[in-house]
Amino acid sequence: MIDISEKNTITRIAIASGKIKLKKETIERIINKQVEKGDAFTIAKVSAINAVKKVPELIPFCHPIPITNVNVNFEINGQLIKVICRVKSIAKTGVEMEALTGVSIALLNLWDIIKMYEKDKDGQYPSTQIYDLKVEEKIKRQ
Repeated sequence: MIDISEKNTITRIAIASGKIKLKKETIERIINKQVEKGDAFTIAKVSAINAVKKVPELIPFCHPIPITNVNVNFEINGQLIKVICRVKSIAKTGVEMEALTGVSIALLNLWDIIKMYEKDKDGQYPSTQIYDLKVEEKIKRQ
């Protein structure tokens, strides 16, 4: 673990995003709240918030830091759902890993709750895909 004891405690914000490609019919089910397991976006949002708070348990070299805000949003564009996770803290180290983890877990939860609609006749996922996971922005404020 890196020694951050000499760093200043400041406001730190990170925004990360990622995408999942789904069948058109699956997107329609999500929009119309016709997913058997429940409201896809609510489940993904709650799971992302929970994951952000658990990052030091999941990624061993991440420092435990106070999370002051997590915001998760979804954008639908055709067959794509983009997840955007914004994490804020007042700490000595950044929150990029927390934002990336929030996006990753939201995407995995989306896949989990809609997978029954994405499978082909052989039980495979020929078109379902998670990709483009990235840090959109990192902000430090004194």
